[in-house]
Amino acid sequence: MALDIGDRTIGVACSDDGLILASPVETIQRRGPKADSMRVDTLVKERGVSRVIAGLPLTLRGEAGPQSVKVLEFVETLKRRLKVPIEMWDERLTTREAERTLIAADMSRARRKEIIDQMAAVLILQTWLDARAHARQGSA
Repeated sequence: MALDIGDRTIGVACSDDGLILASPVETIQRRGPKADSMRVDTLVKERGVSRVIAGLPLTLRGEAGPQSVKVLEFVETLKRRLKVPIEMWDERLTTREAERTLIAADMSRARRKEIIDQMAAVLILQTWLDARAHARQGSA
């Protein structure tokens, strides 16, 4: 499962059982760290998730900025609640890429707003899955 953690929403995506393809799941409307972490925990349990990939919004220079600090604080809350490992993953430009993809698909502005965070989570998870598959192929 991957999370695109924002100030107002958390985009959620999951992979298939073969760990090949990421798909959107839902957008969690932020209500506070406790409620948000409880919802993520529920999804982890319902879907039998074995690892959570949290997008880390680094600056273009690869440095942590103010939003990174907020994300890391929420991830600490998640670590206290979840029983699965949480891995941070560089998410630079995923929201912009998701926006471009949805615009190219001729999706309305209203619909894009509804699912943009889910699509960003899909991109985070898909890049993680692809990197993992590439690493396995390189070591074979």
